[in-house]
Amino acid sequence: MLRGLHSERCRLPAENEDVKNVVSATLGVILLLRDGASMLTGSASKSPAEVYAGRLAAHEAEVASCEAASARLSLVRGAVILLGVAVGLVAALTEAVSAAWLVIPVVLFIPLVVRHERIVRRQLAAQRAAAFFLAGLDRLTGRWPGHGPTGQTHAPERHPYAADLDLFGDGSLFQLLCTARTMAGEQTLARWLLAPASAAQVRDRQAAVRELMPRLHLRLDLALAGEDLRVGVHPGRLVAWGEALPRPRPSWWTPAAVGMSLATTLALVGWGLEWGPRALPGLVLLVHATFHWLQRRWVGSVVGGVEAPARELRVMAALLARIEREPVEAPLLRALREALVGKEGTASAVIARLERLVDRLDLHLNMLFVPVDLLLFWSYHHAAAIERWRSRWGASLATWLDATGAFEALASFASHGFEHPDDVLAELEEGGESAFEARGLAHPMLTEEQAVRNDLMLSGGSRVLVVSGSNMSGKSTLLRAAGLAAVMAQAGVPVRANRFRLSPLEVGASVRIVDSLLSGRSRFFAEITHLREIVDLLDGGQRLLFLLDEVLGGTNSHDRRIGAEALVRHLARHGAVGLVTTHDLALAQLGEALPGVVGNVHFQDEIVHGEMHFDYRLRPGTVEHSNALALMRSVGLPLDLPE
Repeated sequence: MLRGLHSERCRLPAENEDVKNVVSATLGVILLLRDGASMLTGSASKSPAEVYAGRLAAHEAEVASCEAASARLSLVRGAVILLGVAVGLVAALTEAVSAAWLVIPVVLFIPLVVRHERIVRRQLAAQRAAAFFLAGLDRLTGRWPGHGPTGQTHAPERHPYAADLDLFGDGSLFQLLCTARTMAGEQTLARWLLAPASAAQVRDRQAAVRELMPRLHLRLDLALAGEDLRVGVHPGRLVAWGEALPRPRPSWWTPAAVGMSLATTLALVGWGLEWGPRALPGLVLLVHATFHWLQRRWVGSVVGGVEAPARELRVMAALLARIEREPVEAPLLRALREALVGKEGTASAVIARLERLVDRLDLHLNMLFVPVDLLLFWSYHHAAAIERWRSRWGASLATWLDATGAFEALASFASHGFEHPDDVLAELEEGGESAFEARGLAHPMLTEEQAVRNDLMLSGGSRVLVVSGSNMSGKSTLLRAAGLAAVMAQAGVPVRANRFRLSPLEVGASVRIVDSLLSGRSRFFAEITHLREIVDLLDGGQRLLFLLDEVLGGTNSHDRRIGAEALVRHLARHGAVGLVTTHDLALAQLGEALPGVVGNVHFQDEIVHGEMHFDYRLRPGTVEHSNALALMRSVGLPLDLPE
C-alpha cells in the first residue's frame, strides 16, 4: 500500500512540487524504517535460506494454480468453439436456427481469451519469481557455479590479480555476485572488482549497500522488470547512437512537407469536385512524388539507425522506472536517482516518448497505411521527431546507463550481504602503515558449512607471512581468500569475515601461472614476468598486498631461496604486506633472514587409517613434515624406494 502511495505521489500537479517533496520524503522514511525493522526481526527468526525457500514454495504454488486455471479455461474455450461450430452447421444446413445465434459463442469466447492471457502473464511472472529465489538458494547451497553470467567478456588480458583470484569465469566471484540484468550493470560490477576505489567511494557504496540489503522486494522487482534485459542492452551501441552527429537535412524540408501535404489534399479534393484545371492535380502529385524521392534516403537512415537502440531502450525502460520510484536515503543512491530524474521528466518517461515515436513510425510498414503515409509524409515527420529526440536526449544515454549500472552493481552487493548476514563491511583506515587484519576470514565462494575460518594479521613485525604446509592443506585457498577479501572490501562488498580492517591496498597475486608453447614462454619466465608486473604497482606510490603461491617454483631450490628472499626484502622495504606460500621448507627460513618483517605460519595434516585428513586451521610456526609420499601411495602410484 505504501509503495502505491509513493507511486501516486508522482502524479500530483507540478504546482504542488513542495507537497510532492514532503510526501516523498515522509513515505521514504516510513518505508526505510519498515524495511529495516523487517530485516532485523526477519534475521532473528528466519535465515536467508528459509526466506528464499518460503518464497520459492509460494511462487511454485502460484505457477501450479495458474496451470490448473489455464487448463480449465482451455476446456471451456474448446467447448465454446464446439458450440460455435454446431450453431454454424445447424444454421447452414437448416432453417431452424438463424446465423445471428453465432453472436453468442463469439461474445462468450472473447472474455475467455482475455482471461486466459491474464493467467498466462501471471504464470510467467510467478515462474520468473520462482527462478529468482531458486537462484538465491543455489548461491547459498553451493550449486551456483555454471549458472548466471561469468563476466568472461569483461576479463582483461593481463591484470595483477583477476585470473589468479578467479574473478571471472564459471565458479568465479563475478558469477557468485552478479544479479545485474543489463550489460551496463555487468560492466560496472566488473570495473569495481578490477580496481580498488578510494576510501570515500567505498564508504559511499557501503552506506548504499546497508540501505539496500533488506529490500528483497526491490531486488525481486528488478529481476522481473522487462524481458531479456541482459542480452538486449549494449551500452556502447546505445551511447554511439545517442552521441552520433545529427544527420544533415535541408532546413526547408519540414515546412515544404507540410505545404505539400496541404496542396496535395486540396488538389485531390478539387479534382473530385471538378474544380480548377484538370492538369493541376497531376502536376501537384508529380511534385509530391519528387519530394518523397528526395527525402527517402534520409528517412531510411534514421529508421535504420533507431531500430536497434529503440528495441534496447524499450526493454531497459521498465528497469529504469522501477529504480526511479524507489525511495532512497544514502547519498550515493540519491545521486544515482537524481541522474535519472530531471526537470523535464524521468529517464523512463523520456524513453517512453521515443518508444511512441518509433511505434507510430512503424505504421508505415502496414500496407493499409501506405496512402496516409504518402499523403501526410508520416515517415518523414516522425523521423524528424526522432532526430530531435536524439539531439535533445542522446547525450544523456551515457549518464542513464552509468546510473543504472551502478544501481545494479550495488543491488548485487546488497544481495550478497543479505544472503550472508554474518559477513561484514570492511573498516578502512587511511594513513599510517599498511594494514590487513581479518578475524574469522574464509573464502567467499565456499558455503558456510564448507568454510573454515582463520585469523590473519599482516602488520607490525609480521608484515609478510610465509605459509608452509603439505599439498592440499589449504595454502592456495588462504591466499585467494585474503586477496578476494581485499578486492571485495575495496569494491564495497561485505567480506566473508567476522571483522576486517584494511588500509587502502593495491592487490598483486601470482597464484595461477601458465606457460605458453605458442609464445615460447616457460612457466618460470611467465612467473617472473608476472612478478615484474606486481612489483611495478609500487611505482605509483601505492601500498601493496602481494600474494605469491609457491614463489619461483620453476627453478632450483638454491636460486629459489635467494630470489625469494631478495624479492620479499624489496617488497617489504617499500611498505608492502603479503603472503608467500611454499612446501619447500628451505623458504621457511626467510623469517631468520628478515627478522621483524617475516613470520611463519602453517597448515598441518594427519594420516588416519591410511587416509589424509586436513583441518585447514592456520597455526603459528613452520610445518615439520610433508605428505607427498603419502598422497602418491593413496592414489596407488607404485613407489620403489631405496632400502
